[in-house]
Amino acid sequence: MTTLPLRQRSAWLALEAHINTLRATNLRTLFAEDPKRGERLHAETEGIHLDYSKQRVTDETVRLLIELANESGLGERRDQMFRGEHINVSEDRAVLHVALRMPKSASLVVDGVDVVAEVHAVLDQMSSFATRVRSGEWKGHTGKSIRNVVNIGIGGSDLGPVMAYEALRFYSRRDLTFHFVSNVDSTDMVEALRDLQADETLFIISSKTFGTLETLTNATSARRWLIEQLGDESAVAKHFVAVSTNAKKVAAFGIDTENMFVFWDWVGGRYSMESAIGLSTMLAIGPEHYFELLDGFHAMDEHFRTAAFEENLPVLMGLLALWNRDFLGCASVGVMPYEQYLKRLPAYLQQLTMESNGKHVTLEGTAVDYDTGALYWGEPGTNGQHSFYQLIHQGTTVIPIDFIGFAKSLNPLGEHHDILSSNVFAQAQALAFGKSAEEVRAEGTPESIVAHRVMEGNRPSNVLLAEILTPRILGSIIALYEHSVFTQGALWDIDSFDQWGVELGKVLAVAIIPELSSDAEPSLNHDSSTNELIRLYRRLKRNGDRHDN
Repeated sequence: MTTLPLRQRSAWLALEAHINTLRATNLRTLFAEDPKRGERLHAETEGIHLDYSKQRVTDETVRLLIELANESGLGERRDQMFRGEHINVSEDRAVLHVALRMPKSASLVVDGVDVVAEVHAVLDQMSSFATRVRSGEWKGHTGKSIRNVVNIGIGGSDLGPVMAYEALRFYSRRDLTFHFVSNVDSTDMVEALRDLQADETLFIISSKTFGTLETLTNATSARRWLIEQLGDESAVAKHFVAVSTNAKKVAAFGIDTENMFVFWDWVGGRYSMESAIGLSTMLAIGPEHYFELLDGFHAMDEHFRTAAFEENLPVLMGLLALWNRDFLGCASVGVMPYEQYLKRLPAYLQQLTMESNGKHVTLEGTAVDYDTGALYWGEPGTNGQHSFYQLIHQGTTVIPIDFIGFAKSLNPLGEHHDILSSNVFAQAQALAFGKSAEEVRAEGTPESIVAHRVMEGNRPSNVLLAEILTPRILGSIIALYEHSVFTQGALWDIDSFDQWGVELGKVLAVAIIPELSSDAEPSLNHDSSTNELIRLYRRLKRNGDRHDN
């Protein structure tokens, strides 16, 4: 692998020269000069079609980006991940979310252990448990079957399950209700439990160490609620299960360790939705659909592992993202799924992308001198069109967009889906080509307002199009973004699999908690702003009245 810093690599230098030739060129010109551009600049695998012809690139751009990938050792770094080498350097860990979706017939020995065998042992345990709950065989403390499932986690232990449940709700059991509690704000817990009966409710507590402050605070409140309703501490064992590795703490909480589902330190939280963290997903959609989801992940893994970079969807998306960030100066990316079931996908991708690549030093610990990561955000179409698309079309900030569409609706209703889908293509078209002053004038617009109606266009986008949303397609879409993130991180020479930036605020919060709750006036040793805010909080807390409905 090259030892040259990124900006000294020959392909990077060539791209810096190349961008200067493109600055005066826009997408209108590129399409006019190459009428078949839209027929060429696309790639497809596993039922997902990627049209990247509306990116501000030429064939030469793509060639140079692929040269940069080769020069940066992307293929070797990818292979190191699949071999189970410790590519998470700051934590000295393997990165093996790909093992979570390998078939049972596969084998991958890492540090002397066949991790695929371990994964499938947990999957078998999950399948057995889910079947018992879904069939009514599993009974609660009073002999009633489970009707409500409450997943308590935070970060990847929440965002993945929430996103997957909403995305696959069409395939879920409608006689089971699912609730997800992550925020330590008491309102999140109170509202989730408001209409539930304890003797019909199952809690899944997801915390690797069984010590995450927010999760354990919420779990303890849920435990108290259950015991208050059922009047017996032994009921906890019939209404709580754990996704954790800390058997001692799980047992002390009152959970039978037979109902503890393990996962491993080589699974990062944001990559864990198909581990035991996905127990709520399996309960919702059933083991058969869950394994279809895993198949979709694995299919995209294999495509990423084996396909030539020129045809490799995750590689192409990753390279285009790097191009937009570092050469076009685009600081954010919008993800717009035109599928209501994917309404939580942008929030899920926020953690995946920004926690992974929001880094300021290289693998060797030296400061980067280029931009890494981008702000990811989004909203399902067509809602966003009546909210923030104004800025996307006419604002001073260029924001690349990923549009995600499907040819068929799971809930066909009149002309709804054609109207929805027309907006995918129309918005991408409008961003690319805009509307010139001449076109505005040709519509008879008074000269005084022509400038207000001009849209300069030349704003990049991808369109991802599939037939219909299925568990398998969802798995492939998530893996596509995972490996795109990997591609970017590999070229930026950063560790995409640690998250030390998450820790500092947690540590400081633990120190502040007793200062907020103590009866005695605490001695404060923070900065003057934090000290004064704590004093104000304590005054308001003493003087404020609780507001009941």
